[in-house]
Amino acid sequence: MRHRNVRILATLGPASDDYTTVSALYEAGADAFRLNMSHSDHKQLARRVAMIRELERNTGRPVAILVDLQGPKLRVGEMTDGVVLENGGRFTLDRDTKPGTASRAPLPHPEIFEVAEPGHHLLLDDGKIRLRIEEVTDASLITTVMAGGTLTSRKGVNIPDARLPIPALTNKDRSDLEAALNLDVDWIALSFVQHAQDVAEAKKIARGRAAVMAKIEKPSAIDDLAAILDMADGLMVARGDLGVECPVETVPGLQKRITRAARRAGKPVVVATQMLESMIENPVPTRAEVSDVATAVFEGADAVMLSAESAAGKHPVEAVAVMNRIAETVESDPTYAQIINAQRSEPEPTGPDALSNAARSVAETLKAACIVCYTTSGSTGLRAARERSNVPVLALTPHAPTARRLSLVWGLNCVMTDDAADLDDMVDRAGRIAFQQGMARVGDRIVIMAGVPLGTPGATNMLRVAFIADSAANH
Repeated sequence: MRHRNVRILATLGPASDDYTTVSALYEAGADAFRLNMSHSDHKQLARRVAMIRELERNTGRPVAILVDLQGPKLRVGEMTDGVVLENGGRFTLDRDTKPGTASRAPLPHPEIFEVAEPGHHLLLDDGKIRLRIEEVTDASLITTVMAGGTLTSRKGVNIPDARLPIPALTNKDRSDLEAALNLDVDWIALSFVQHAQDVAEAKKIARGRAAVMAKIEKPSAIDDLAAILDMADGLMVARGDLGVECPVETVPGLQKRITRAARRAGKPVVVATQMLESMIENPVPTRAEVSDVATAVFEGADAVMLSAESAAGKHPVEAVAVMNRIAETVESDPTYAQIINAQRSEPEPTGPDALSNAARSVAETLKAACIVCYTTSGSTGLRAARERSNVPVLALTPHAPTARRLSLVWGLNCVMTDDAADLDDMVDRAGRIAFQQGMARVGDRIVIMAGVPLGTPGATNMLRVAFIADSAANH
């Protein structure tokens, strides 16, 4: 069992592409794994899924797999070598397919021409080059170079001031999504979401076979955040592109806003990108990076993510171990509980939400060893996590997909077990598993949440306080 509430999501890649390394990542603290389809084909995807499922069988723990779809990539066309854009100069992007020069570049994306207006900005190469549009014609965008630099072929293009008329799912994404669903992965991360309809389209294809996480990385997604959150199963604060399309100084505030919105909604939120960036090369992080990870933990994010640090860096296992130590240290700090408690939301006016709130209150008042929640669909587990309890939570479910999805959620220790036969079996089973997992000792009290009739999804309506009996230790 992890000695922390926040979860660690580690990306697999060339530096972590064998079972021994994946196992070492898990032992170091990784709770879930991200497979990035920007750098994977279907054969690699299947092989990595198989490795993670083998790890799951060997450890006896549910492990979540998140497949991150590439999304639409907008890029300039081919450029001649050594093109340098000077500050204050004029530069044109056009529909001509000829290689670009010092005065122009091909832009093979008619959708940008449809929405571009004078005064809009274009960001090239992850924002390293910044252009302001002065004039728009059917065939060209005439710009002023606000921040220059060297432009090479196929560099990315962002237009943060407009909502592009393109879907979040490309043909490649649809193919990758079907391949991932056929492999029974647990989460799908949807890139470059602009509005709730993008999420609805992915969920329609998934049909409940995987949960859909919306990556928030565009200003238009911030504007439609409430509707996106209502539609999605979770959110990812994708700070890389968010920091390109929004002023970098606004990203910390947006991270807090997104995290708190997801917490209020009771949906998991992942903070991602450049968390321990220097560990791609170095065996220790910078002090600023440590503070960055700590901030996400203090904020109550469900998970913190490693990208290239674990996928392509020189020290993948060390990066996970460092993140694990940071999280454990932060959560043992007295300030942590104060901040988490101060940000707790009022329960929604429903029976299950009121019961989850009551279970937390009772468990904290009685200083119970843990809260045990029986959850079939996962909704009870999510409600228990929303409470951000000071008491550990044990989530029991008969369904492997539910256990895996919930393993990415704050504070939930997920265990697979059969449905209870009756109320006595429910109490005995809860006590026995809590004891076996080291979450309770003989004589401790536990608080149990369940639904009657037993095994009915969404019917959480019962709270019970029980003692761990001697019989729990004898099984």
